[in-house]
Amino acid sequence: MTTTQETHKPGSAPAVAAPDARVPARRPLQKRQLPKISEVRELLQFRAPVLDPVRRRLEGALTIEDLRKISRRTTPRAVFDYVDGAAEFEVTAQRNLAAFRDVEFVPETLNSVADPDLSTELFGERIAFPLVFAPTGYTRMMHHEGESAVARVAERNNLPYSLSTVGTTTIEEVREAAPNGQNWFQLYLTNNVALNEEMVGRALDSGCKTVVLTVDTAVGGGRHKDTRNGLTIPPSLTVKTFLDMSRFPYWWFNKLTTAPINFALLRDYPGTSADVAAMLFDPGLEYDDLAWLRKAWPHNLLVKGITNPEDAGRVVKDFGADGVVVSNHGGRQLDRTPATLDVLPAVREAVGSEATLLLDSGVRNGQDIVAAVARGANAVMIGRAYLYGLMAGGERGVERAVEILRTEYRRSLQLLGLRETRQISSRHVRTRD
Repeated sequence: MTTTQETHKPGSAPAVAAPDARVPARRPLQKRQLPKISEVRELLQFRAPVLDPVRRRLEGALTIEDLRKISRRTTPRAVFDYVDGAAEFEVTAQRNLAAFRDVEFVPETLNSVADPDLSTELFGERIAFPLVFAPTGYTRMMHHEGESAVARVAERNNLPYSLSTVGTTTIEEVREAAPNGQNWFQLYLTNNVALNEEMVGRALDSGCKTVVLTVDTAVGGGRHKDTRNGLTIPPSLTVKTFLDMSRFPYWWFNKLTTAPINFALLRDYPGTSADVAAMLFDPGLEYDDLAWLRKAWPHNLLVKGITNPEDAGRVVKDFGADGVVVSNHGGRQLDRTPATLDVLPAVREAVGSEATLLLDSGVRNGQDIVAAVARGANAVMIGRAYLYGLMAGGERGVERAVEILRTEYRRSLQLLGLRETRQISSRHVRTRD
């Protein structure tokens, strides 16, 4: 066996070895230079320090969840739990949130979305975007500015605000705070006919054009966090709750130096606060009461607290309600009920296309508003979302909550390829299952 060996002959060019593929080629070094002052200045755009602590924390909030986290640091635990908590095991509250998370959007492309029109029409009135401030009780407990602050924000942003029967500000005080606002009134019908007539009359005299009758409070929900914290009616605070509240001197100072917190509309009603609460949670409420209200109230009438399509169709078609608020009270009444977004399409089918249909419970993002409108709602109601803002920074915090939701809603509309709210339809959403 012979082998061939290459040799280098004198006078010939030496053989060049083939490059080894395992050894990476050496890259040319990047030429370095000293940066120009203008280039450094462009990169180092430091923000000016914000001395106002409220402004500082609100500017750092980019989502409603951010406001929620801030409110947890600025408010006593019992008060935060009252807003954030729900009934029993809080299954329904979690379902409400999960239903929105399970939505998938189906965008369109190559549509101009410059200068989108976010507005929509509700009861013949043009509002800035499909959002209504829901009624909330004990609002001045969260922040001393209370309902008046919320009403002013709603007026500035051309959005409706609904005052609660168990609010801590009267109808007349809300009208004074927001004389040009779209001020609605949420009504709990009681077993006291004279009191019912008085509240309806005050709403009329104050210029309210819409009454929202809540019907899912035959009895109070089992809110265990409130019971453990002693935040009952009347309050029965534990030592632990009192000590926790003592960590918030600013909150205490505002409570002690402003008007007492009570059911403002019912402050002259004889009896204890427990008597008043028992009267408001009326297990005797029935369709005859709705018929009475329909005759007594000459303007827009919504029935709130319905998730059953048959009930929704009946209150609209048989009893003349102008619409329905699909609501499970934010999961604060009967636990283990369906998420409102899940039942919304069936309710829309039951009430027909002409009835006004709102949705609340679980709305925390502008995308949630898009999803609700796509599934049949004319608009959504928010409660916790703006209360987190109120606890985080008073009126400025509520304004920040609106800014966040409006920004998210506008961006979502544009990314869907839509230029107007009225273009949203069922074809733009689907659920993952």
